[in-house]
Amino acid sequence: LQISEPNEFDIMLVMPVARLQLDESDDTGAYYYLTFKRNPKEKYLLKFLDEDGKLSSLKMLQALREIIKQEVKNIKNVEVTVKRKKAGSPAITLQIKNPPSEISVDIILTLEVQQSWPPSTQDGLKIEQWLGRKVRGEFRNKSLYLVAKENKKEKVLRGNTWRLSFSHIEKAMMNNHGSSKTCCESDGPKCCRKGCLKLLKYLLEQLKMKYTKELEKFYSYHVKTAFFHSCVMWPNDTDWHLGDLDHCFQKYLAYFLDCLQKSHLPHFFIPRYNLLSLEHKASSDFLSRQINHQLNNRFPIFQE
Repeated sequence: LQISEPNEFDIMLVMPVARLQLDESDDTGAYYYLTFKRNPKEKYLLKFLDEDGKLSSLKMLQALREIIKQEVKNIKNVEVTVKRKKAGSPAITLQIKNPPSEISVDIILTLEVQQSWPPSTQDGLKIEQWLGRKVRGEFRNKSLYLVAKENKKEKVLRGNTWRLSFSHIEKAMMNNHGSSKTCCESDGPKCCRKGCLKLLKYLLEQLKMKYTKELEKFYSYHVKTAFFHSCVMWPNDTDWHLGDLDHCFQKYLAYFLDCLQKSHLPHFFIPRYNLLSLEHKASSDFLSRQINHQLNNRFPIFQE
């Protein structure tokens, strides 16, 4: 889904863990404290527990950052640096300088847990009409992924929260996005779903570059979530004819604007987690105004 030149990459560094106890750290259902059930197999992780016996994402990230810093020194033929830590970011970012262009790689510490998804996900992933009940079952049988991410809502940041991640499922949905199994395959009919997502992603990217401060609360993840909801609302491949790109894009955009106006965009996998909370109403309104301006003036930002 990269639009401009491919200069940013995300790599999940996955650590398998047999079983963990998950306790919700707030009411979103997305953030958890992790503790080990009796005698974990992963003895090497015990040194990362905090004084309450919770697995510390902060300690693990610090250790990983040190390992990466040491390893980077051994890279001879390319100039690689570890960027300074961004507060609250789950990523360790490598800057790789090498012609023809510079790239940045985010390494994201992820735990892969072989157990069923927590209750907060029960009513999410409503893809039965779009991709089918069988596919939903297959997805929900996949491992649980947790990334080392601080929960900013906590009064005191202790660096011991982890956030659920579904990027592996999101990728699978993007790669097999048709209600017919052959949509966009080499000899199958083409649709404009990805085209729509790329357009809105690009629009947000350009607006963020223009209004960095006002739109700092927005990420491409908002656009992607709205996209998945749109795929559920219009589940048939005929709803996304390749030749109807402009019409489909406007439909999807109208839905996104509606979410901004209501300050309500439920997480696709955790329905009670609202990605557009009311405390960001001012920036939602700002983004809404900018998008409407683009819409009413035939998207000057795409011509720039």
